[in-house]
Amino acid sequence: MKDPNALRPLEAYPSRTSAEIRYSDLDRQGHVNNAVFATFSEIGRVAFLYGSDRPLAAEGSSFVLARLLINYHAELFWPGTVEIGTGVSRIGRSSISLVQGIFNKGRLVASVETTNVMLDAPTRRPMPLPPRTLDILQGLVLPE
Repeated sequence: MKDPNALRPLEAYPSRTSAEIRYSDLDRQGHVNNAVFATFSEIGRVAFLYGSDRPLAAEGSSFVLARLLINYHAELFWPGTVEIGTGVSRIGRSSISLVQGIFNKGRLVASVETTNVMLDAPTRRPMPLPPRTLDILQGLVLPE
């Protein structure tokens, strides 16, 4: 199955952030360990969901990760930086599906898909996305 996210350049994502590659991120083969890509995804996801410029979580709520799918496209080495692009692929009743591209020197090294569910903090149960959040999300949906 072809990964449609693999064709999207960094500039296509409405949210972009970066992270330093640390020496401790390396594995026995000398490249960035596969598990570190989940951390890079988290950095972009948290900036997207909780950024001070447009926080998406309603008062008394938070997002939890329900699904994480990573496609690896190229090896990644230290030293360096990754750029993480994030956008919305689907809006549900209480969940948001995000797509991300992880880039190094303009080259796509991984693509990520996540499902994130909004939880009511006191009950720890899914809650509907509020109208304000839905309005913001509509402007962050990536074209297919």
